[in-house]
Amino acid sequence: MLSGRRVWRDLDKMLNVGMAAKRVLVMLVLLWPLVVIPMVYGIQDGLSDGYRITEVNELADGSGVVANLKLISGSSTYGPDLEDLKLTARYEEGGRVHIHITDAFQPRWEVPTSLIPRDTIQDAEIGKPVSENILASSHPLKITWTSDPFSFAIIRKSNGEVLFNTLPEVEGEKRAFNPLVFKDQYLEFTTRLPNNSFLYGLGESTRPDGMRLKQGRTYTLFATDVGSWNTDMPLYSTYPFYLDIRKGGFAHGFLFMNSNGMDVDYKSGDLLTFKAIGGVLDFYFFAGPSPMAVMDQYTALSGRPAAMPYWSLGFHQSRYGYSSIEELETVMAKYEAINFPVESIWSDIDHMDGYKDFTLSPERFPEEKMRAFVNSLHEKDQKFVMIIDPGIAIDETYATYTRGRDLGVYLKNGTGNGADYIAQVWPGFTTIPDFLHPNAVDWWAKELEEFHKMVPYDGLWLDMNEPANFCSGSNCWYDPAVPCDIIDVCCMTCNNDEDVLTRWDNPPYKINGLGHMLPLYHKTVAMTALHHDGSRMYDTHNLYGMAEGQVTFNALQRVHNRRPFVLSRSCFVGSGRHTARWTGDNGATWNDLRYSVASLLNSGLFGAPMVGADICGFYFETNEELCERWSQVGAFYPFARSHSDIHTGPQELYLWKSVTKTATEVFYWRYRLLPFFYTLLYEASTSGAPINRPLFFEFPEDEETWSNDRQFLVGNSILVSPVLESQQTSVRAYFPKGIWYNLFDTSKTIRATEHGFWEELPAPKDAINVHIRQGSILPMQDFAMTTAAARKTPFSLLIAFSPASDFAEFCAAPYSIVCQGTNREYATGHIFIDDDTQPAMEITPGRASYIRLEAIRTDGHYTVRSMVTQPQYATDQKLTINSISVLGVQSTPFSVRVNGHLAAVQMKVDVNASMLQLSNLNLPLGEEFELVWNTIPNGSSAHAR
Repeated sequence: MLSGRRVWRDLDKMLNVGMAAKRVLVMLVLLWPLVVIPMVYGIQDGLSDGYRITEVNELADGSGVVANLKLISGSSTYGPDLEDLKLTARYEEGGRVHIHITDAFQPRWEVPTSLIPRDTIQDAEIGKPVSENILASSHPLKITWTSDPFSFAIIRKSNGEVLFNTLPEVEGEKRAFNPLVFKDQYLEFTTRLPNNSFLYGLGESTRPDGMRLKQGRTYTLFATDVGSWNTDMPLYSTYPFYLDIRKGGFAHGFLFMNSNGMDVDYKSGDLLTFKAIGGVLDFYFFAGPSPMAVMDQYTALSGRPAAMPYWSLGFHQSRYGYSSIEELETVMAKYEAINFPVESIWSDIDHMDGYKDFTLSPERFPEEKMRAFVNSLHEKDQKFVMIIDPGIAIDETYATYTRGRDLGVYLKNGTGNGADYIAQVWPGFTTIPDFLHPNAVDWWAKELEEFHKMVPYDGLWLDMNEPANFCSGSNCWYDPAVPCDIIDVCCMTCNNDEDVLTRWDNPPYKINGLGHMLPLYHKTVAMTALHHDGSRMYDTHNLYGMAEGQVTFNALQRVHNRRPFVLSRSCFVGSGRHTARWTGDNGATWNDLRYSVASLLNSGLFGAPMVGADICGFYFETNEELCERWSQVGAFYPFARSHSDIHTGPQELYLWKSVTKTATEVFYWRYRLLPFFYTLLYEASTSGAPINRPLFFEFPEDEETWSNDRQFLVGNSILVSPVLESQQTSVRAYFPKGIWYNLFDTSKTIRATEHGFWEELPAPKDAINVHIRQGSILPMQDFAMTTAAARKTPFSLLIAFSPASDFAEFCAAPYSIVCQGTNREYATGHIFIDDDTQPAMEITPGRASYIRLEAIRTDGHYTVRSMVTQPQYATDQKLTINSISVLGVQSTPFSVRVNGHLAAVQMKVDVNASMLQLSNLNLPLGEEFELVWNTIPNGSSAHAR
């Protein structure tokens, strides 16, 4: 290489040249302009001078390159540097770029493909030069790098913007180059960012700062059993993914596919530094350019969110502390007495015999009574969900334990003689299942099946799966003769002296566990515990909940032979493929209510859109005002459950008259909107689209939306603006450009025709502000006390046009979002329905139907039409559309035609509500239709399809 210079290389151009690797290097030097940058050696923080490229070859399929990296010089801090690395860089389909760096000679731990199926880039074949490569030349991103020292950048071709940047800075700037560090237990890399960046992601933690990542903070990713009411601490799940939005609304995503613990330092405005304690450097870049496109690309890799059963969208009641079957019956009877729709009741660990999984307390939850209770729920189309913790009690009389032991499915003690690792959780001394074991699914399915014979439960709730442990240490033992009287206080003896701790439980670099750099083994399984193949919990810890979720999903599918419902506390990238999730043990505080909005939006960003927070709060005593406000917000969570702690008083929604009244009203609309929510689940399962969305997902060019995490969208059609503070009777809400109708009183309209703006809205304590976006068609059905009954009722459509008085002016603007620069206004929507049993939400003949809806207004002429894919299921269910309400209309039609024929339709215009109601339609949902009417004589009648 030329001394004192670094040559920038462009992978995209190199691939199209198609020369042999060494010849490429020479020609690039000769033909490309040289970028002269003074050498910046001098070790950053005393760690490393980085690596240099010694050889580059093309991949055989022409999609990228493979290179050898050699250490320039290192240090002994955090251990010795690896001398030789192998880099593979590849353009992939779907707007994705993949860069993988690992040890050149020895395999290292990586996220298993059994958990996240994907191509293994390190096995890509090296071949001869390729003269042309369409994928590379048409890819929206390109890779640029330097060779000595090695660094790289990812650039968006369309505007030349640098999205990820480890390149040396230009001459004259102050900051030195931060080189790559790769040690056995410490990996570090840094990207430079634009000043005042807008980054989102890197979970999970409860963030008082809101959804946007805050400069000056360190985000630690390590699954931890700590109540989510704690702020700025690593919580149950880990997601090393972020989304970056830039000027003009351009968005891209970055995934660090690494399951080891890590700190991410965002200590200054323009640097983001990742510090992982193991694994490999496995980077994925998602081109976007919209936030929704990033989600599509990200979940195409990590896994599309799982299909959820229809009943999961109902209201769920739970409590840690329902101490008997009689108490469960009483709770359900009290809800029935107030005519409140409860879809399911949940049982925490109270039902267990000695807190052992798959057991019932013979005194408090006798099997016969329990089975009769659940059967009575099923007769009313209600459900029952039960909890499972991963700790399996060590008890020779406990069949679950002995069957698992005989199959060898428990984690092993990595510091002893290979015996089963022992922890302490609710049942006392326990073994911990190895959910990566090849026998795990068969064993788990057997336990679920045997338990289902006792209690025909409908769904499962996975808790404590970080995994939690009441004892902290890698060298713990117990005396069986000594009773353990206080279960959640460690009864074992643990030797955690530094001279006996291994480098796995006490690594050279200390991540910021629990915000206090606590040891990795604190409150969890020791990092030395081993899986069946010798893998250590040091590497798999963050994957444990994901592995349990996948095994439970697959096992439950065998037991039920229908679509499973599994709720999990601890998750990882891709967990949404199998489980829903909740935000964990939150607090009954106004702060926690406020935090819940950002937490749910983040979960959707991570690919887990079926998510909720415990309504009214879990920890601490709730109060009437808080519970009333929380029920308003919770009705629009994807997953709506009330859950509370045994150490606090009950908080069922029937306990306060005001809460009962408000919750009844808002959940009336929740149940009417069930087909809308279910169609959003279909969107999520096919494109990764979140159900609850930040405003910037739909309005990325509006920078006012980028920091707004106190409001949220449901799909792209409903805007929720909740009250999140005590004693407030108004709310300041932002309305992006468009026209917005109040869902509960459509006479109240927000007209943001020129641009978005803030508005102070009245918000009495019994009301929440919810608005429908112009251009939307919302599918609804009638209210019923269960989702099973509601989904059998006739459909209605709510179509939102601009107010008639605004129509001409609004549509005159060439930049109108719905008029497309003409005097024609559009509204769209869709409906997905299926048999609710097939594992995936697919448009399968005879089992599902998909209906696209379109409404057009031109002057006084209106058309509403449907386009049906696979109509048989909708036809077999005899589903119909009985009414259509059209907002923005103040005139009665002269006549209505259905498929070209005059129809006897009931018509009503509410001038104050600006609404036309067409009823008595009786349109079969499975048949395509076209409704046409005029509200002025000789209205235009020509509508192109």
